[in-house]
Amino acid sequence: METYGLDKIGINAKSVSRNLSPSALTKLALRDEPDAMLMDKGALLVETGKYTGRSPKDKYVVEEPSSVDKINWGKENVKISQEKADAITAEVKAYLSTIDNVYIFDGFAGADPAYRIGVRVINQYASQNLFMNNMLIRPTKEELVGFEADYTVLCAPGLKLDAEKYGINSEAAIVLDFGKKTVTIAGSKYSGEMKKAVFSVMNYELPLHGVLGMHCSANMATDGSGDTALFYGLSGTGKTTLSADPNRGLIGDDEHGWSDNGIFNVEGGCYAKCIGLKEESEPEIYNAIRHGAVVENVVVDKETGAPDYNDGSLTENTRVSYPVHFINNAVIPGVGGHPTTVIFLTYDAYGVLPPISKLNIDQAKFYFVSGYTSKVAGTERGIVEPVPTFSTCFGAPFLPLPSSVYADMLGEKIEKHGASVYLINTGLTGGAYGVGTRMSIKATRACVTAALNGELAKAEYETDPIFGFGIPKAVEGVDSAVLNPANAWKDKDAYVATAKKLASSFQENIKKFNLPEEVVKAGPQA
Repeated sequence: METYGLDKIGINAKSVSRNLSPSALTKLALRDEPDAMLMDKGALLVETGKYTGRSPKDKYVVEEPSSVDKINWGKENVKISQEKADAITAEVKAYLSTIDNVYIFDGFAGADPAYRIGVRVINQYASQNLFMNNMLIRPTKEELVGFEADYTVLCAPGLKLDAEKYGINSEAAIVLDFGKKTVTIAGSKYSGEMKKAVFSVMNYELPLHGVLGMHCSANMATDGSGDTALFYGLSGTGKTTLSADPNRGLIGDDEHGWSDNGIFNVEGGCYAKCIGLKEESEPEIYNAIRHGAVVENVVVDKETGAPDYNDGSLTENTRVSYPVHFINNAVIPGVGGHPTTVIFLTYDAYGVLPPISKLNIDQAKFYFVSGYTSKVAGTERGIVEPVPTFSTCFGAPFLPLPSSVYADMLGEKIEKHGASVYLINTGLTGGAYGVGTRMSIKATRACVTAALNGELAKAEYETDPIFGFGIPKAVEGVDSAVLNPANAWKDKDAYVATAKKLASSFQENIKKFNLPEEVVKAGPQA
């Protein structure tokens, strides 16, 4: 039996399948996974059990010599000893040795060959192997022959760990070992853990080679101008939705690198939210849910397989994974020029940020380091309503190095390449959570279009007295009554009080960082 080298790392598998086709993996998932079924258009549907989102409290980074002085230790990067990490990995390997068939997918992270890494994923489930078949960049037949993995990901959701034995928080663990170049995942079937672990690896490796790792989507003009745009934001803020623009080429929806050559996608696929999905508002994502896609936790009619995208009874964090070429205007390979427009997306649960505002360079640095948004229901376990939060560089959970590394690199690149920077609120307007309403996708798309087509470069602005950024007085396709949030609130005093409350939160948060005085002063003033 061909083991593809698993025996050399301590996995004595009964049977091994490597780089199977999406069709083959779909059939095997339907055969072996009791919760798997086909949806009406042929997509594979699975349920992920109690883990329907990332579990940040179960993520650990090994304290080892080669990386110990580089890692930004803290709540996002929690230490685990080499001894405990090795024991967990050994238990995962022993568990995988008991599985009837182990699945391997060998692929790449990074569309630019100069900076890509080889990733070997070893899975218990065919559905999760299909997920990574979608999310990594698929190798050619020639590349597969001589493939060498720089990092190995082991994933065994069926193994429930003894938390007391290992001194961890639960039966689940996600362990990153930069010294041994491994990622070990046990106890959780949420496939996003694999995806984000690989992203964390890239955010460790890329800056060491002078490349900025970014939690953002990217698209580009199709007119040959090379006009590229970035959309930063946490899950639920609209990165995937807004980058899937029928009038622009999609480079990628979530993870990118910015090198001296330009932008490149880290991934080979997209991982989109499905809750509330409608064909008329998000046709690219809606039509990507077909054979070859993996859908998580969507409620369907058991007889017809027809989905109810409005049903969040299993989780609000319903998801679909599909290869990027399922988007008709995908840019393949996923590379583009230096960005001319950078957009920060935030879901503002306070409802006091405008639908779009223009930032100068110091404000751009301030808001990037702040990374303000609101965690939305389902993206993490236990989140049932929006929670205002600051996630450094719009991706703190995935940044192993100090935030200053990423912030300094972004500031340098924006200045060097002259990109325009905007802050877009995809959250609430007209009031805080419980009173305000969600900003319409139509209005947000109109703001994005105005930023990309140069309309906002010629617009007239007014300065927000609290936040200091510029608010356009008119944007084609957007009701002028919502452009300035002060006008959208019925209770003006409540607006001022709420805006000052948020401004104070910004001021308190920024104290954690050693920033130049001009950057600190560029933030909101309560």
